[in-house]
Amino acid sequence: MIVQQQSLRLSEYSSLYDLIVPSTNLLRRINDLIDFNFIYDELASKYSQTLGRKAESPICLFKYLLLKVIYTISDVDVVERSRYDMSFKYFLEMLPEEDVIDSSTLTKFRRQRLKDTNLLDMLINKTVSIAIEKGIITSKSIIVDATHSLSKSNPISAIDVLRERSKQLRKSIYNYQEDWVGKMPIKNQTNDLEKELAYCKELETLLEDTPTLSEVPTIKEKLNLLKESVDDVEQTTQEIISKDRDAKIGHKSEDSSFFGYKTHLAMTEERIITGAVVTSGEKGDGPILPELITQSEQHGIDVDTVIGDAAYSGKKNLELAQEKDIKIVARLNPAISQGFRKEEDEFDYNKDADMFVCPAGHLAIRKAKQGKGGLFFV
Repeated sequence: MIVQQQSLRLSEYSSLYDLIVPSTNLLRRINDLIDFNFIYDELASKYSQTLGRKAESPICLFKYLLLKVIYTISDVDVVERSRYDMSFKYFLEMLPEEDVIDSSTLTKFRRQRLKDTNLLDMLINKTVSIAIEKGIITSKSIIVDATHSLSKSNPISAIDVLRERSKQLRKSIYNYQEDWVGKMPIKNQTNDLEKELAYCKELETLLEDTPTLSEVPTIKEKLNLLKESVDDVEQTTQEIISKDRDAKIGHKSEDSSFFGYKTHLAMTEERIITGAVVTSGEKGDGPILPELITQSEQHGIDVDTVIGDAAYSGKKNLELAQEKDIKIVARLNPAISQGFRKEEDEFDYNKDADMFVCPAGHLAIRKAKQGKGGLFFV
């Protein structure tokens, strides 16, 4: 059952925050700038309003996740650090003497409560609204572009994640105790996930039986990250990790490709992201522009200029800009701005390869001349 905090909590030790956490501290500045009460509205549907025990504050749990991202630590370590780090306690709005939550509560929150929640859109919307409120955004222009994102199945599989975690753990051990090089379990040399999990667990057991090492802070953090990764892999269906049916082949140039996705972004001249759309890797940049403009407008930006590369100078985008009285600042490419391709072809223009791409993700095989010096892709 979710309950919003209603009463003011006081402590005779609260003045410690003013002595220990300076006004320039990053976490204090974030906490003083942002009202996190919007988290209640966004996550209210994930909780019962009348049944069950009183739940931990979703605001506090959400802030724990922010701390995990900022400091790259495990659930266990972020909770443990909040026990003694006064800047963490201040950020989490805890009383100085207050006890911390159990780390399993945070693990369940990120796995279950945030499932199917559009966090990206929620955070962009909140970021833009705060920037407008504080007078940070003054421009009416958005800059649009896309970046490539590799699929988890290529090259970062579950095995790769576990191997990277165990590698970082071994490295921290060797930095502290060089003679442990010959005491480690034999590494798994195959691509068998079960064997990799077994190796990681053997490494965990070895360290837990050696408290003189496992309690060293730098080693302990790496050990906890490995444990969390092992648990995440075991809790996730292996097929979902090793296969990615939504990813497609995209092209970085005429001769190079990648397997994954494209993240299409719009941001203001002040470098505040106002819109984001994720597509499979073969999609062109240009067709996504209308959605980026719509998202930016929904988030409070009065768009009058779009700045991008040649991929956004397509005929449909130029017509949309004229209709909405928006200027598009981009190099014109006759192959798309004059609509040489028929609409029913449904081909996308890939500006990195300077070629058209069919719906299946295949590049055009060559360029051909058409008319007065124009290019046509076939």
